[in-house]
Amino acid sequence: MAVTLRPISALESLKFAGLSITVNQDIPQGHKIALTEIPAHTNVIKYGYPIGHTLVDINPGDWLHTHNVKTNLDRELHYTYQQDIHQVNYPKKELTFQGYRRPNGKVGIRNDLFIVPTVGCVNGTAEYMLKEFEALHPDFGTFDNITILKHPYGCSQLGEDHENTRSILIDAVKHPNAGGVLVFGLGCENNVVAEFRELLGDYDSTRVKFLVAQEVGNEIDAGLELLEEIYEAAKNDHREAIPISELNVGLKCGGSDGFSGITANPLLGAFSDFLIAQGGSTILTEVPEMFGAEQMLMARAENEKVFEDIVHLINDFKQYFRSYGEPVYENPSPGNKAGGITTLEDKSLGCTQKAGTAPVVDVLQYGEKISKKGLSLLQAPGNDLVASSALAAADCHLVLFTTGRGTPFGSFVPTVKVATNSTIYNHKKHWMDFNAGPLLEKTMEEVLEAFIEKVIAVASGEKTRNEANGVREIAIFKTGVTL
Repeated sequence: MAVTLRPISALESLKFAGLSITVNQDIPQGHKIALTEIPAHTNVIKYGYPIGHTLVDINPGDWLHTHNVKTNLDRELHYTYQQDIHQVNYPKKELTFQGYRRPNGKVGIRNDLFIVPTVGCVNGTAEYMLKEFEALHPDFGTFDNITILKHPYGCSQLGEDHENTRSILIDAVKHPNAGGVLVFGLGCENNVVAEFRELLGDYDSTRVKFLVAQEVGNEIDAGLELLEEIYEAAKNDHREAIPISELNVGLKCGGSDGFSGITANPLLGAFSDFLIAQGGSTILTEVPEMFGAEQMLMARAENEKVFEDIVHLINDFKQYFRSYGEPVYENPSPGNKAGGITTLEDKSLGCTQKAGTAPVVDVLQYGEKISKKGLSLLQAPGNDLVASSALAAADCHLVLFTTGRGTPFGSFVPTVKVATNSTIYNHKKHWMDFNAGPLLEKTMEEVLEAFIEKVIAVASGEKTRNEANGVREIAIFKTGVTL
């Protein structure tokens, strides 16, 4: 099969790879066209792997999609460790970005001020407080962004849900992009501020302050006083040259289309390999979008323990679906299908290309922070904001986000939107940061060089579209029971 680079009309004649083909139906851009006869119940090959099987006999020139192709994924698999590792070989370059060196040795690419509600009840009060503070500091002063990490949780939660909320918020408080944090509670929630402070461990008391609304007379005035103290502590912060080896980068896709696996995702894979060759780190998540391509990742495990961790990562998420009576393979989304993605294997084989070819060195549970240099996998769902928030919480300085359909969202760290095609890039320039569409005409080396420059510019302070648009959000994975 081949992927259409433009819409193709029925009866149009095409020449491709020495073949002459007459198109049998109208085929949208980014969709698949059969190059040969494919008998019913035969695998369809894309990216060198099966993406499903045909339901009927296919003729050359037929449109291949959900009406005549079905996933092969219908059961849990038994995995064996068959290592297939290829070390990345990009030359070492002495590249730096302008970042903030923190007293604890970590590095940030932003000097942001976070207001972190421990419970959703104070979200509105935090907004009012922020307006008052911004009136006093209309240019944000030393801070690049001021963000309230609004969420609806922190009370009436049990077990894993409660732990997830607390873990992600603690991760945000300790993020190196935060130049200062006000932890803001109500006073009667499950997510008790005193316990939250204990779980933080070591923190800079000049940069991290705590406020419980029910314990003060006027919480707005009290909050403004604490924000001023944080402002004074951070006002002399400055950027300095930092080796690119200290960058942690999250890899994410959403609103994918038929171009995702041939332009933007391979670009992120090449960047991931490049950064790892420089001594840096990347994280791949969206576990359900590894289904169908997981054995490729397992073969890249640097040792048997990492292999077993990947097996558990995959099987535990499948069991999560089954425990709620949900189908494991009810994916891709309607938008994905409209963009040309037919089955979960099709989506996954394109999705995992964001991780390049480097060995997998670690597997992180939801809420855990990165601990090893190189490529790690992270437990999180496919939901765009939940997964991007998990990457940010794991100490990714920024998230690289590929999309063929477009999205305005952004996490609480800079979220670089990479368009898979020039059409969506030109249509939504106020959402997009980089266009991978030229990969259809240019070499990977040319586009990668420009992309590396873009990432360094963002790491050095250039605002992403989501930052410029004031879209900075957090979403927490909800898995269980509420009171």
